[in-house]
Amino acid sequence: MEHSTERSTERRPETRWLSAAEQDAWAGLQQMQGQLAGRLNRELAASSGLSLQDYAVLVNLSEAPEGRVRANELGRRLGWEKSRLSHHVARMAARGLVARERCPMDHRGHYVTLTPEGAGALGAAAPGHCASVRHWFVDRLSPEQLAALAEIARTVSAGLEERCEHEDPRPGR
Repeated sequence: MEHSTERSTERRPETRWLSAAEQDAWAGLQQMQGQLAGRLNRELAASSGLSLQDYAVLVNLSEAPEGRVRANELGRRLGWEKSRLSHHVARMAARGLVARERCPMDHRGHYVTLTPEGAGALGAAAPGHCASVRHWFVDRLSPEQLAALAEIARTVSAGLEERCEHEDPRPGR
């Protein structure tokens, strides 16, 4: 078989570049998210010793029946890759905030479980974190803006959760 140095002749759709308004919205979202996450993470860490990621894990576990969630489900809820979740849970377990339990029905899987120490840390951190979220985010928006943002988040999240077996996972292909 001959090797060709020519680029593939596969037809790809033309790139749909962002308009100025679309670019402004996208850049604004990225900047806001980065600034807000950074501010909230610093304040949470200073007041409680928890990171935003720790807090997200603890909240998910606290809202689950019996304070435990299958690891793969927790990763899906958080939008984390398996290795990221595994490393983060290991660090949290070393601090006594969570525990890992084998799944009795599936020996390959495991649960992540909220410990009493983790529940205590979450309970201690929640009031201050809520106050920070309110100060830096909620109180700066009108009820209409909050409703619109919630709808936008649901729409984008629903689209990200759609999976078609026949789709190429790479956008625009």
